Amino acid sequence: MLTPIITTLRVRGSKSLDDESPHAPDDPPSVSVVIPARNEARNIEQCVRSVLSSGYPRLDVTVVDDGSTDGTGDIARRAVNDKRLRVIESGALPQGWFGKQWASESGARASTGEVLLFTDADTIHSPDLITRSVNMMIRRNADLFSVVGRQELGSFWERVIQPQVFATMSVRYGGTESITKSPRVKDKIANGQCLFVRRETYDELGGHSLVKSHVAEDLMMAQRYFARGKRVVLAQGTGQLSTRMYTSLRELIHGWGKNVFAGGRDAMPAGKFGQLLFPFALLSGPVFGFVPTLVLIGGLFVPLGPSLLLWAVIAELSLFIWWIYIYRSIREPQWYVPLFPLGAVAVFLIFLRAIVRGQRVVWKDREYVSR
Repeated sequence: MLTPIITTLRVRGSKSLDDESPHAPDDPPSVSVVIPARNEARNIEQCVRSVLSSGYPRLDVTVVDDGSTDGTGDIARRAVNDKRLRVIESGALPQGWFGKQWASESGARASTGEVLLFTDADTIHSPDLITRSVNMMIRRNADLFSVVGRQELGSFWERVIQPQVFATMSVRYGGTESITKSPRVKDKIANGQCLFVRRETYDELGGHSLVKSHVAEDLMMAQRYFARGKRVVLAQGTGQLSTRMYTSLRELIHGWGKNVFAGGRDAMPAGKFGQLLFPFALLSGPVFGFVPTLVLIGGLFVPLGPSLLLWAVIAELSLFIWWIYIYRSIREPQWYVPLFPLGAVAVFLIFLRAIVRGQRVVWKDREYVSR
């Protein structure tokens, strides 16, 4: 029950892009933005327009159409008449590669920027995102620099499930400074929705081939860069970056089912032993989120010991206060707070489904095995 308090304190130390200058540095490095996109007709135009709204002076943008069947590439080409934009095809997917990594590699090869920004097609960038990020990247001497933005939630299930998943990640990793300053490789993580890399470092470490067969390529890039002596920095940018990852219960189930187990195992300490325990650790969070509620409901129908009931009352009140804080922090309606047990049950089932699937990943009509 101390976990929410400890997590809150760890998160409060996070660093924000708001503290960086919105003005480009003297002699700014060139930045190439790479947007891998597969069947992103719903998002690609808004993403491209937002990136090109940047006030950064040395910028080019490459959209990489990764075998889309919904006209993503054509929509990107028509999005805006801007000489800084080009759209290319990623070509045939080589054996052993995930589609996103191959598209990112293809975009990097076609770009010449001194800094590479890999960003997802469902992101929206503020005009000052790149400038503030480059300033922080330079100031903190980062080889890999990543920004955590705001998660936009639109539907009922998004507002019930997404806070649960991100709260679980906060408990595991803490805030941006907990991650940046940790001396342990397994504590490193990045956000693939907005990931800056120095071109020199990217080429030195083999580009995306370094993580070509990992479903959580952002996490693995952070860990492998750090393990090779590179500086990895994470920052908050909720005022500069926003993303709506999933828009329906089906997308939530398939999206988190893709990432949470196959990718999460790579974040477990203690090697093979830690990976063996990972399924139990993964399920323990949501279980604690709904068990106190079940105990209290059960106490209405069957006699339960006073100690158990007292524990359930204290745990339920602690969780209720925690979720008030969470929903206030993410600026979502407070009436979702009493629904946290429902969210915990939903997340438990999503996690359980992911564990059963194991390393097999299906995403956007492709099947992979995460290594």
